[in-house]
Amino acid sequence: MTRVSQEELVKGVASGKVVSFPTDTVPALAVKPELAKLIFQLKQRPATKPLILMAASIEELLPYLDGSDAELANWLEIAQKYWPGALTLVLPASDSVSSTINPTDSKTIGIRIPHSAIALEILRQTGVLATTSANFSGKPPLETMEAIEHNFPEVLVLQDDGVKEDQPMGSGLPSTVVQWTEAGWQILRQGSIELFL
Repeated sequence: MTRVSQEELVKGVASGKVVSFPTDTVPALAVKPELAKLIFQLKQRPATKPLILMAASIEELLPYLDGSDAELANWLEIAQKYWPGALTLVLPASDSVSSTINPTDSKTIGIRIPHSAIALEILRQTGVLATTSANFSGKPPLETMEAIEHNFPEVLVLQDDGVKEDQPMGSGLPSTVVQWTEAGWQILRQGSIELFL
């Protein structure tokens, strides 16, 4: 049985375990950033598919970014408009980003603040986490506690008494992903937030 209370889940993160909790899109697999390789191993995920950093506040994510004051102003403008929400920003990474999060391009990092009370409460306690959708690489995201527990028995899954074990958690739609380039914003994936940049 890998379902745990929120308190046990937060303790699990601190002790280096991979955990799963609901977000506004699909349930996440999450771990401390320096242990990101554990998620790649669990998901059988190729190194060409990076993880993203999730946090409860923009301030917590700033140390992981590397840009000029003008660029930062641009990034904060779009972040403040859509966060918390289903928008992932891919930005230039600082030296604080472990190469295990984005093995093929350690110069960029995806970041997001989810619009989910449960996720935000957990992130306030754990700090920044490396995250991805709960699924095996190339397969559809798992949307229920039951499915996540079955496929990833070693992962600590949040037991939410308000959610039935076979009830989907989140919208089921992926986040929209945009990347900052020298030419400005570029949409990499149009997801649940519709952007016109």
